[in-house]
Amino acid sequence: MPTYAGNMTRPSRSPERKRQRDHTASGFEPVYSSAVALGRALFGFWRLKPAVVGIENVPDHGGAVLAMTHFGYFEFALVEWVTFLHNRRRIRFMAKREAFDKPLVGGLLRSMKHISVDRKAGAAAYVDAVAALKRGELIGVFPEAGVSASMTVRELKTGAARLAAEAGVPLIPVSVWGGQRLMTKGHKTSFLERFGVDISFTFGSPIAVTSEDDVVRATTALRDKLQQMVDQEQQDYPVDGTGMWWQPQNRGGTAPTPEEAAASEVERARRREIRNKR
Repeated sequence: MPTYAGNMTRPSRSPERKRQRDHTASGFEPVYSSAVALGRALFGFWRLKPAVVGIENVPDHGGAVLAMTHFGYFEFALVEWVTFLHNRRRIRFMAKREAFDKPLVGGLLRSMKHISVDRKAGAAAYVDAVAALKRGELIGVFPEAGVSASMTVRELKTGAARLAAEAGVPLIPVSVWGGQRLMTKGHKTSFLERFGVDISFTFGSPIAVTSEDDVVRATTALRDKLQQMVDQEQQDYPVDGTGMWWQPQNRGGTAPTPEEAAASEVERARRREIRNKR
């Protein structure tokens, strides 16, 4: 059963949760707080309908890697929001350098202490993320390294498991289903389509990864777990996805197959490389 369902703008008001929020707050960050307030207003305006399972797996203090599925463009904000509602913790996301290069967006990302990742030379970002984890931060990563247009979990990069192992923190699988209906790659969502969307969240049990473990095997286990969580969310989703663009083909939807999505990704990369050479 979901641990939280309903109006996304209302955090728990129990005395115990209030004490936890006060205890875990790590100082006022005006830019981050403003972004959370904006998200609260936007998600409330859209009247999103969240259902959250396993939120208690997010620690109230100490570092952890949140390894998330990536089917749409709003997942980072949605996961941060339900986490903030639960225990007021802030997530520092690892985002591609191109976003940081944009004057306004880059300034906001840096002010919120997110981490810039150069996909061709990611060593500096890795070092920054490990340091943040050791300071007790939550680090959010998308181990698929891109949006999955097939609406299935793609092959993962090993970075999430390596971060958890080196920093000595838990690896928490996080799946989100329904967020792609708000905005995603290859589909233009109309203004009205964003209203009243059901969003399912699952925070899986923490996975312990040590320096002695095989990170490839740990990454395979992480992918399997994420897909299991997504499968359950799809099965329990209150809206029938048959014939819908946001549903995978193996569940009756019209999203591209993993093979078709991979071929499109290769073609996009080819065109991007040509543009960059001009």
